Amino acid sequence: MNLNNIRKIIKKGAVLENVPMSKHTTFRVGGPARYFITPHNTAELAGLVRYLYNNGLKYYVIGNGSNLLVSDKGYDGTIIDLSSHDGTEFTMLGLDDENDPVKFEVGAGSLMSNLGKLMLRFEVTGFEPLSGIPGCIGGACTMNAGAYGGEMADIVTGAIIVDRTGAVRHLTKDELDFSYRHSAVQDEGYIITKVELELHKGETEKIKALMDEYTASRKEKQPLEYPSAGSTFKRPEGNFAGKLIEDAGLRGYSVNGASISEKHCGFVINKGGATASDIYRLINDVKARVYENSGVMLEPEVRMLGEFE
Repeated sequence: MNLNNIRKIIKKGAVLENVPMSKHTTFRVGGPARYFITPHNTAELAGLVRYLYNNGLKYYVIGNGSNLLVSDKGYDGTIIDLSSHDGTEFTMLGLDDENDPVKFEVGAGSLMSNLGKLMLRFEVTGFEPLSGIPGCIGGACTMNAGAYGGEMADIVTGAIIVDRTGAVRHLTKDELDFSYRHSAVQDEGYIITKVELELHKGETEKIKALMDEYTASRKEKQPLEYPSAGSTFKRPEGNFAGKLIEDAGLRGYSVNGASISEKHCGFVINKGGATASDIYRLINDVKARVYENSGVMLEPEVRMLGEFE
């Protein structure tokens, strides 16, 4: 890749080389990304994607790195970072209509936790179950993330995306084609730059009470004190991944520093000193043991990036 050409496209954003991905994933593991680029706005992003596409170069887009396992060898390609960097277009919030329903346009790099605080300030309800999801709204929309009976499909009405060729397009909710932990964005390789939301007016006390309830539940039931990628496996139809893992006798099962959480068996955690290889091996051990015990093949929610053995 010609970095001089890249810097002609990325004029305000950052262009870096050999950046450790352990600093950019919630597992806190992963080797270096060959290139690490933070576009400042949609125009820079579209130009970058167009250059990479035209030159047959591979790339991967991240936000908070909360659903990602990067190989210890790293990633021999370009990481495009849309996470929360003050002043970029990807962290902007716009209020389209403050009547009921309330309509927002939200930059893809906005953290879900920060948005929860803003929704409380705007006295808007409907976001409470999602406010504790550890990631950015672009990634949450891409995978139709959900929690406590709510999911992104409940509140998203559309999105602005950059397609594989670098073209900027608008997608309606129907075109996003949401299903369980899935959207058309995954199938087509789109990059979300902005998410359109529709919520409703609520009462501050009730909104805060719900958020506090969900926060307390997360602290009680989830191993938030350890690095993890959140819920590691998708929920099998008619069952729960955590229960299947526990029934297979794997509560607390470890591979070096990687472990199944004692608090919640659906979480793989880094108890300290884990490598990406440890986590990868643990995930595969769990899949094999659960299948042997129950006949159910678990599917990871976590994305694997780079080379694993």
